[in-house]
Amino acid sequence: MRKQTLARAATVAALALVLAACGDDGGDTAGNGTDGGGGEGGKVGVILPDASTSPRWEANDRPFLEAAFEEADIEADIQNAGGDVSKFGTLCDGMINAGVNVLLIVNLDSESGSACLKKAKAAGVETIDYDRLTLGGEASYYVSFDNVEVGRTMGEGLIKCLDDAGKAQANVVMINGDPTDNNAALFKQGYVEALKPKVDSGDYKIVGDQTGEWDATKAGTAFEQLYTQNGGKVDGVVSANDTMAGGIIARLKANGLNGKVPVTGQDASKEGLQAILAGDQCMTVYKAIKKEADAAAELAIALIKGEDASSLATGTVKDTELDRDVPSVLETPQAIFKDNVKDVIDDGFWTVEDICTAEFQAACTEAGIS
Repeated sequence: MRKQTLARAATVAALALVLAACGDDGGDTAGNGTDGGGGEGGKVGVILPDASTSPRWEANDRPFLEAAFEEADIEADIQNAGGDVSKFGTLCDGMINAGVNVLLIVNLDSESGSACLKKAKAAGVETIDYDRLTLGGEASYYVSFDNVEVGRTMGEGLIKCLDDAGKAQANVVMINGDPTDNNAALFKQGYVEALKPKVDSGDYKIVGDQTGEWDATKAGTAFEQLYTQNGGKVDGVVSANDTMAGGIIARLKANGLNGKVPVTGQDASKEGLQAILAGDQCMTVYKAIKKEADAAAELAIALIKGEDASSLATGTVKDTELDRDVPSVLETPQAIFKDNVKDVIDDGFWTVEDICTAEFQAACTEAGIS
């Protein structure tokens, strides 16, 4: 009787293992990812960088990518490294071992990103750098915005804001992004180029040049130190994104200068747009993330299906470490001021309800948003 019981138990256990194996698609390599699509047409792995440097990664990029891959019946394993280089590496290894056909990454830094891309290449996996170029990484393709143009748009935006404020002469502070992010260097290249004629003529003086590391608190501290060093004589701030702009604006508020010292931004975040409507932030740069996500998905799908993907990448971006022109898809950014915040809402990036909360209802009405 005991032998029969043990035999039945063994049979049940074996059946459970078979069923478990059938149900395991290897999609959740870290236990908290998202699988999308039926997987009939192939598999793509996506590693997002974090959920803190910008709200876009989880609020925008993830759902846009999920929807695009699901529509194409491509299985998508989308994970977030949470700003952890070690976790990034674990996710990379797991996706390669799980047999993804294409690996799409947003690197945390070029060193760890390059290590991941090289492993993928060795395993015969096609790779796409998404939003950030990985220097030395040898990615097959790059999909982003023209990031020098993003920076140029910020620089030109600050000039407009200072002109509107009647400030022909200005002391300008630059709060840059994280130096480990190649995009930060491209943004800075753009706004330095835009400001150069004003600096060369003597109209503008750069009185501060610090990193805020994409962090609101660090950016606020860096700005306050520069503000103090210059005896409070700061007329405008180039902030390389909206998150850092928020930290800078908090310090301006403490000195009664919010709305009086123009501050730029980038990302068209909810908080950034609300700050623009309130008059605390001068402008932001809108990057239509759906276009970027859709372009990346289209490229990945073409690679999975064995189609000619080169026709989609009509531009190139220089990998300065390898002196290599990386085939690229580059979207165009848009400057957003108070009078055209509505454009971002009309594009479906945010809803009226997202932006026009009770605190900002009057400002929304004034800006023609309803």
